Amino acid sequence: MINFLKKTDLKINNLIRQEFERHNEGLNLIASDNYTSLAVRSAVGSILSARYAEGYPEKRYYSGQQFIDQIEKIAIARAKKVFSANFANVQPHSGSQANQAVYFALLKPGDTVLSMKIDQGGHLSHGSPVNFSGSLYNFIFYGVDKKTEQIDFNEVRKIAKSKKPKLIIAGASSYSRQIDFSKFGKIAKETGSYLMADIAHIAGLVAADLHPHPFPYCDVVTMTTHKTLRGSRGGLILSKDKEIAEKIDKAIFPGLQGGPLQNEIAGKAVALKEAQQKKFVDYQKQVIKNAKVLADVFVENGFDLVSGGTDNHLILINLTKLGLSGKKVQEALELANLYVNRNMIPYDTRSKWETSGVRIGTPCVTTKGLKEKEMKQVASFVIRIIKNINNKEIRRKVKEEVIKLSKKFPIL
Repeated sequence: MINFLKKTDLKINNLIRQEFERHNEGLNLIASDNYTSLAVRSAVGSILSARYAEGYPEKRYYSGQQFIDQIEKIAIARAKKVFSANFANVQPHSGSQANQAVYFALLKPGDTVLSMKIDQGGHLSHGSPVNFSGSLYNFIFYGVDKKTEQIDFNEVRKIAKSKKPKLIIAGASSYSRQIDFSKFGKIAKETGSYLMADIAHIAGLVAADLHPHPFPYCDVVTMTTHKTLRGSRGGLILSKDKEIAEKIDKAIFPGLQGGPLQNEIAGKAVALKEAQQKKFVDYQKQVIKNAKVLADVFVENGFDLVSGGTDNHLILINLTKLGLSGKKVQEALELANLYVNRNMIPYDTRSKWETSGVRIGTPCVTTKGLKEKEMKQVASFVIRIIKNINNKEIRRKVKEEVIKLSKKFPIL
């Protein structure tokens, strides 16, 4: 087949090719990343990218939308089925915009929101002062217990009863344990607060019934579709309440977005169909198994893990006793074709640029086909680099082994 991009734009073509090679010669351990199926990629790269479909199915502002409408309806129906919801909006361009739509629908500027502290697992869009959320709303925060490094529900309840937030957010960006939505639900009822679950990271685990569901405890649920759910890049909003759903639809359009990305919506639809298959459940089980193997090997080798282990797709390594920053470890691992991200740990004493931890996730390598045996190798690679952080010869040898292993599990 003629490579149209190569003939049209050689520079961009070559950079895409190099990025493809980077993935096939390295191991992506970033918890926020994943690889879609070829079917999802085909939908995203289709003729649908040509359409401007402002509005909702059967309520568009442009003609010729009959097939677009059918695709979006299918995506909505599948989202409701997978996550046991009554309503779904599949138009958000990202998880951040999904969260923004919920805030716009349920809050007024200055309203109080209770969420997880950013340095203890929370997300940028959950009230960071440098984010729109922290600028427009009065965010207050709960954290994790210093000893267990797990959510302190006594603190959550105490703060909620004292401050009476309009909205409580249950969800995280770097939390390695299951989130008990039922406990959050009880607190929200006690304080008359809305409860929102942000399941961006764990959506695939929830879809596979491997993590507690946010419904019926939550009023609204947001997520990204490109992490454990293994879909195209974008956001999704769910609810069981008709009044809330109507407000959210208006917040997305015309409130926040114009024309939705119909090619991405098609990609979401395909991924949501895949999420209903047995092999998807098997994949999610393997994601958790692989994360637990990593955790076990690190602990056996004397590493400190935040909360002592994992229940999901990620682990957080506490580098404090090693005297290393997350930035230094991230950079050293990258030179060996191992990709992670530096991450703050609870009660971190380093800055967000340096951090005292690194976050490691298993979605990508599990999609590639790695299982427990290979994950032990991966853990050994990371350990050798960290324990010999400045040894260029060891780094060179590890890189050779990483490339050899990764090429056994190519990306299509």
